[in-house]
Amino acid sequence: MTHAIAMVALDGVVGFDLGVPPQVFGAARDPGDRPFYTVTTCAPGGRAVRPERGGFQVVPDHDLTPLATADTVLVPGVSGGPVLTTGRLDPEVTEALRAAHARGARIISICTGASVLAAAGLLDGRTAASHWAWAKRLRRLYPRVDWDFDVLFFDGGDVLTSAGVGAGIDLCLHVVREDHGTAVANLAARRCVVPPWRDGGQAQYIEQPVPAALGGGTEPTRAWALRRLAEPVSLEEMAGHARMSVRTFTRRFRDETGLSPQKWLLRQRVAHARLLLESTDLTVDLVARRSGLGSATALRQHLQATIGVPPTAYRRTFRQT
Repeated sequence: MTHAIAMVALDGVVGFDLGVPPQVFGAARDPGDRPFYTVTTCAPGGRAVRPERGGFQVVPDHDLTPLATADTVLVPGVSGGPVLTTGRLDPEVTEALRAAHARGARIISICTGASVLAAAGLLDGRTAASHWAWAKRLRRLYPRVDWDFDVLFFDGGDVLTSAGVGAGIDLCLHVVREDHGTAVANLAARRCVVPPWRDGGQAQYIEQPVPAALGGGTEPTRAWALRRLAEPVSLEEMAGHARMSVRTFTRRFRDETGLSPQKWLLRQRVAHARLLLESTDLTVDLVARRSGLGSATALRQHLQATIGVPPTAYRRTFRQT
């Protein structure tokens, strides 16, 4: 028998998230080319829903009735709506999700679909993933959830959550891999023309801009240090440039950036190394020296600790041609 998946589409559904599961699970087939999964789309009352953008509507085939028998219930991401503004969810959806979970159905969310699960109370006391750009909002609305915005997805056994957009593909392939093994998942990935596995987490995709120039405080010293990333720059030298004592400079610096001078400088060096890996053909050793990290070993350690991937893997992913 095929594994039944019921997708719940709500107003503001992210079109990409809605389209990924039928593609990935539909590509998972046995040697006789028979599908391992069926995917149906549901909505409260069976009503049409409007995606976040694109100028079209989604007309589902079902109301929420399939959630009562589905083996897996999947909630795609949503953009806007009460779950991302007030923390409220339609009682009909809440009841259907809770009932599905209570009878043992596997629950999955993609991107901000985790906010729907959180609003239904299914993530209380659990670790969950979602898109990094919603971190502050989700932490404020759902403080009972242990949010992890560094990973591509989190497998909590009966409840699985993923980061944004493309990470939904990673999670769907993970589910196929857990259900039917690596060979089936790899073949499904090839059919979808996507990598069967991505190294690292979503930290490598998070925007971390350099703090805006304020024209005062420690900003001139930050600008001065940025021009010298390839050179050794000590805390004493930074404080001397700012004409402050080390203690005063460290306090002011932390007040303005939220980081100590040493951590801020390391972050800028790693960011510069990432830029060089993306935009040049310099060797890893030379990238490390030009970013002030010293050696390829040091760069590898810092990049692995910061974004979860080594320099070569990062370059393969992001190198501009």
